[in-house]
Amino acid sequence: MHSRPAAGAALALLSAVTFATSGTFARSLIEAGWSAESAVIARVGVAALVLAIPALLSLRGRWSVLRGNATAIGMFGLLGVALAQVCFFNAVRYLPVGVALLLEYLGIILVVGWMWLRHGQRPRRLTVAGSVAALVGLAFVLDLAGTADFHPVGVLWGLGAAFGLAGYFVLAGRVDPRLPSVAMASGGMAVGAGVLLLVGLTGLLPLHATFGDVTFAGQTTSWMLPIAGLSLVAAVIAYLAGIAGTRILGPRLSSFVGLTEVLFAVLIAWLFLNELPTGWQLFGGALIVAGVALVRLDELRGSPSEPTPVTPEPALALDGR
Repeated sequence: MHSRPAAGAALALLSAVTFATSGTFARSLIEAGWSAESAVIARVGVAALVLAIPALLSLRGRWSVLRGNATAIGMFGLLGVALAQVCFFNAVRYLPVGVALLLEYLGIILVVGWMWLRHGQRPRRLTVAGSVAALVGLAFVLDLAGTADFHPVGVLWGLGAAFGLAGYFVLAGRVDPRLPSVAMASGGMAVGAGVLLLVGLTGLLPLHATFGDVTFAGQTTSWMLPIAGLSLVAAVIAYLAGIAGTRILGPRLSSFVGLTEVLFAVLIAWLFLNELPTGWQLFGGALIVAGVALVRLDELRGSPSEPTPVTPEPALALDGR
């Protein structure tokens, strides 16, 4: 463990808090007439440009590393950025922000199934228990008893975000350790923004944006405020803090801290949007978070102790939101 675990935990918490703001910022744009795809392009496009300078500095001219990982960066951009974010932002059109994020976090459980079916890595008892808890929690989050509004379209978008997140985690485990995380993040976001823009220009994806006032936290403000929040707070600060925290804590421990993102997202949506899931949905959310934590704990138990994360930099332990 690094000699500054408190600093690492603080950075990881800062990353979780800032990532958790994305749904709230996006909601104000979407309600003002922005398509989810346009919001994602603006968010990751600006963030990619801001992170380009530290990304180039981190490579220090090692362009061969960048070329050798072009496919991994491209897949990260398509799955971890474009698919995950478009699906998540579309989900918040129909669902509370916290519920949409909980659905996305089921991607960690999908990874368990993928590793079992594709690589024959049969889950241990703790992973099975965590997966069952998460699935039971899902039933409560979806409020199958019918005490809250049920939006099947929103659920499908949320599950699409889960597939994107699962793809990210599978890819993150294969990242070349010589590739700096900030370069992976900047490159992936640039790919995601570019692909969405190109597909949108063909007419296959809706690209709608308005440049007037929007309503955020009950106040009328410029559209530039949520764009700045999405790109600078929920992307640049979130990624840089997460990367720094991961370097200190290591990817496994930082991923545990990252689970607090769900709790922060519910709290932020409540404070700024007056949006709170029902009691049963909150209970289901707690089960999902507990289930994911059990899966993470089982991964930690099944792996040797992590060395102090120094150069080469560890793979990102963050999702693609």
